[in-house]
Amino acid sequence: MDLWSMFVAFVLGLVEGLTEFAPVSSTGHMIIVDDMWLKSKEMFSPEVANTFKVVIQLGSILAVVIVFKERFFDLLGLRKRTAGGQAPGPKLKLAQVIVGLLPAAVLGFLFEDYIDKYLFSVNTVLIGLVAGAFLMLAADWFRPGRPKVETVDQLTYKQAFFIGLFQCIALWPGFSRSGSTISGGVLLGLSHRAASDFTFIMAVPVMLGASCLSLMKHWQSITLDVLPFFAVGFISAFVFALLFIRFFLKLIDRIKLVPFALYRIVLAAVLYMALM
Repeated sequence: MDLWSMFVAFVLGLVEGLTEFAPVSSTGHMIIVDDMWLKSKEMFSPEVANTFKVVIQLGSILAVVIVFKERFFDLLGLRKRTAGGQAPGPKLKLAQVIVGLLPAAVLGFLFEDYIDKYLFSVNTVLIGLVAGAFLMLAADWFRPGRPKVETVDQLTYKQAFFIGLFQCIALWPGFSRSGSTISGGVLLGLSHRAASDFTFIMAVPVMLGASCLSLMKHWQSITLDVLPFFAVGFISAFVFALLFIRFFLKLIDRIKLVPFALYRIVLAAVLYMALM
């Protein structure tokens, strides 16, 4: 495995880690590094290349699990109970997460073939980037005054369901799952931090399920000769996702969504000029 391959793996892991959970569309950014990605595919088969994408995504998922480990312990009933029999910590319920996941899960199952066939193109990603940016601007400009839900523990089942409806928008490539759901949460009266927490927690079962299914189908692609390439990409994605998530959650209530929305518009313009 040569140094160029390791560099490619590192950069693609970096892009995955910094953009998978940011409200900026990881799909749009992967298009930007596509030239480098194509060079890597000269050395690897398309099946190995696609499996690599799954592996680096698992690195990003692991970062979310680490950041929210206490939340997941509570949701799964794994936190040690006190002498009084009450589990300390968050009050967010697993059922609320499931309610939030259902709308996109149902629509994704019904229209998966249509989405794969008609919506994965540069043009649709550009539309998603710009439209998602305006949704985020609308969330910051028209949010209902002071947030009624300061932490994710105060989330209601109704709010969880409607955030799930906003997540359906992200089935359009380029919209960004986090951009759609955080915007939806803010419009529904959540603080930016509460909406972000719920977004990241919901992302884990969705991404983990899809990644594991894909990995099971292409397990034979992970051979000893490509293992270093996969390992570098996985570690890079994990480290940069961990750093980004911690940084993002500390600042999101202060910086809001406008900077990310403006960045998306600039990104769409760069993609348009570079690829059209």
